[in-house]
Amino acid sequence: MTSLEPHSQIIAAAALLRAGGVVAFPTETVYGLGADISSPSAVRRLFEIKKRPVNHPLIVHFAGSSHLQRWAQEVPEQAWQLAEYFWPGPLTLILRRSRHVPESVTGGQDTVGLRVPDHPVALALLNALGPEKVLAAPSANRFGRISPTTAAHVQEELGKSVDMILDGGPCRVGLESTIVGFDGEMAVILRPGGIPLPALAEVLKGRVVLSGQEKRAVRVPGALKSHYAPETPLELWHSELLSHRALELGTKGLRIVIIAWSDRQMDHAENKNIAHFPMPAEPAAYGRLLYGTLRRFDQERFDRLLVEAPPDKPGWMAIADRLQRASCAAQRDD
Repeated sequence: MTSLEPHSQIIAAAALLRAGGVVAFPTETVYGLGADISSPSAVRRLFEIKKRPVNHPLIVHFAGSSHLQRWAQEVPEQAWQLAEYFWPGPLTLILRRSRHVPESVTGGQDTVGLRVPDHPVALALLNALGPEKVLAAPSANRFGRISPTTAAHVQEELGKSVDMILDGGPCRVGLESTIVGFDGEMAVILRPGGIPLPALAEVLKGRVVLSGQEKRAVRVPGALKSHYAPETPLELWHSELLSHRALELGTKGLRIVIIAWSDRQMDHAENKNIAHFPMPAEPAAYGRLLYGTLRRFDQERFDRLLVEAPPDKPGWMAIADRLQRASCAAQRDD
């Protein structure tokens, strides 16, 4: 992180990016790791720093929807409607890439993920670069691990491998963008995120569905079975089984933390191996705190993180997705 004045930071970061550098910057969702898509060496460094498979596509960030047709071709009417309503914001559109987008950014696919972030630092940086420069910007963390929502998270995880970290404070949304593709006149949610399905359906008059991964033809970021995972094994349990599982592990001498959103009574008060951390019962507040909470308890070296399963409601869809993938990572590691 740098001690320069805010305007000077933006100018310095833009100069680094033009020279082929890699800069971490805040968005409303999570912190991104940015590189100029026209610099093959910079894009290559993104994959190397993150230890990310080269066939895993990157989302391209730019400053405004007026530039959309430079980076995509055959933009359907539904895409324009969503861009007009939700950009800047936590929405990524999957469209056919234009000739200005290299295959190294798209994982070899003929589609590209495009979005306009809703954060003053991100927009200032993109505007400083100019309309012909855009940034490939995956989350600023090691591949498959917890996304960062503060500059300190980026520093802890990536350190000096990044040329510069712009500090824009904690991320307002805290979960990645909603990724939407298009099938004829229907919009398809390929990854739930910061914009819930009902909000998309309202704009598109109901013409939106949630994709099943088994039917997914387009590879998109964050859609692997295991992802967003702490080092500590994470288990996802419904509230009626949560306390029983905690006691089962706690009586074996394991250090457990229960992360729960409901006020359901737990039968573990007498077991010193079991800690309890309350989360908000409102999905936007829960999402904002989720990654920071998982990082905190990961660093405290518990033996297991037991997380109460979220409600089966549209507003919780992105949270449920992230927790399910994090729990799958624990099953994989076991």
